[in-house]
Amino acid sequence: MFIWIAENIGTIIVSAILIAIVTAVIFKMIKDKKNGITSCGGNCTHCSMCASCKNTGSKNS
Repeated sequence: MFIWIAENIGTIIVSAILIAIVTAVIFKMIKDKKNGITSCGGNCTHCSMCASCKNTGSKNS
């Protein structure tokens, strides 16, 4: 078992770093969603998803 870990330590470290980054991104997205923060800029005139936006009619339409 220890030999396998020693032979694959690079892969294990890179995988752990990637898992940590993905987890941090997911938690950040969840936190932003709970706080009402979105990536929407509020300019519905150029948005292809304008019809599905909850803010339609309140800003630039």
